[in-house]
Amino acid sequence: MENFEQLLEKSTAVHGHICAGQVIGVRLAMIGLREIGIDDPRGGQRKDFYVLVEIDRCATDAIQSVTGCTLGKRSLKWLDYGIMAATFVNLKTGRAVRVTAREEAREQAAKYCPEISDRAKQQLEAYRLMPEEELFAVQPVRVEVPQEDLPGKPLRRVQCQSCGDWVQDCREVSGQKGETLCRPCAHGRYYQVI
Repeated sequence: MENFEQLLEKSTAVHGHICAGQVIGVRLAMIGLREIGIDDPRGGQRKDFYVLVEIDRCATDAIQSVTGCTLGKRSLKWLDYGIMAATFVNLKTGRAVRVTAREEAREQAAKYCPEISDRAKQQLEAYRLMPEEELFAVQPVRVEVPQEDLPGKPLRRVQCQSCGDWVQDCREVSGQKGETLCRPCAHGRYYQVI
């Protein structure tokens, strides 16, 4: 795997700008991969692991850039928890680790870069220097990845009996009368048809 600076440069290009979230995401991904025994995430081991991210912020772009995992490849799963954390799962060994950015690191940034008065710039630079145990909490965890969430071809495709949309990967639900429905027909849509 490339070194931190190389990965940060690539991540910044993908994200569009450098920020503290990019530094956190690159370091977080490097730790997660290391802890589950993945050292070639974009090559020979690209199908051997799975990542669950808990926030839709800058760090997630960095995690995707470092790992090569994407929603489209079904190797990246987004859980809308609003927590700066990600869980890395080795699909071959079952080893899994959750890495969380420590909130207190925001305040500790001044200790590492007192000469920088701008808070955002101070955090950006401090997060590069901070020892990983001050910046992150690392927890071994157990994750059961459902068969229908694994990368690969869909397990099945069924048609919603209400709207006619096709539903993949066991995401259909049964309606009150036992009919097969898509989730929007069963639970409501996020949009209105006009």
